[in-house]
Amino acid sequence: MASELRRLVCELQLQDRNDLILQALGVPLLEQLRIEAARGKLSRLLITKDYRLLLPDNGQQEVVLQPVHKAVYLLFLAHPEGIEFKHLADYRQELLHYYLLVAPESVDRQQVEESVDRLVDPLDNAINEKCSRIKRTFLELMDEYSASYYIISSHTTKRFAGSSRIWYERLKVVNLPRQLVVWEKDNP
Repeated sequence: MASELRRLVCELQLQDRNDLILQALGVPLLEQLRIEAARGKLSRLLITKDYRLLLPDNGQQEVVLQPVHKAVYLLFLAHPEGIEFKHLADYRQELLHYYLLVAPESVDRQQVEESVDRLVDPLDNAINEKCSRIKRTFLELMDEYSASYYIISSHTTKRFAGSSRIWYERLKVVNLPRQLVVWEKDNP
């Protein structure tokens, strides 16, 4: 089937009919194919012992994040199943732990705790701001299709409770395959 598809695509290209190829594939499938193509050139993400984030297969590029952004990112990396923002308070201690690991030793613990409290407050927009900054950092380093694997993005799942109740689980996840995430030491 793949050979036949390739033959037909080549034939249409020779006739300069890319419009028909696009019509046959459709934009959603084309977008999926672009993302799949990006997957083949993903770099490993190395978290060093001192919690630097490196892309060793992209010329040892460093993903430079402020401590609060890095703490948020490490939390989501540690939870490949995803986390709903409205349940972030359940992860407060873990987020605080990551923040204290990556923050300079001179940091005021009370300020760190206040920052974490804002991040886990469902009525505060701080978590969205931090995720947006993380996304912008990755987009500065790579194309949007590759970046889509590294950023904290949405994954919505429809759930059913009994026969009449439907709700949506809006998880935030880092879609990078976990075999590409390398910790220089055990995951804290």
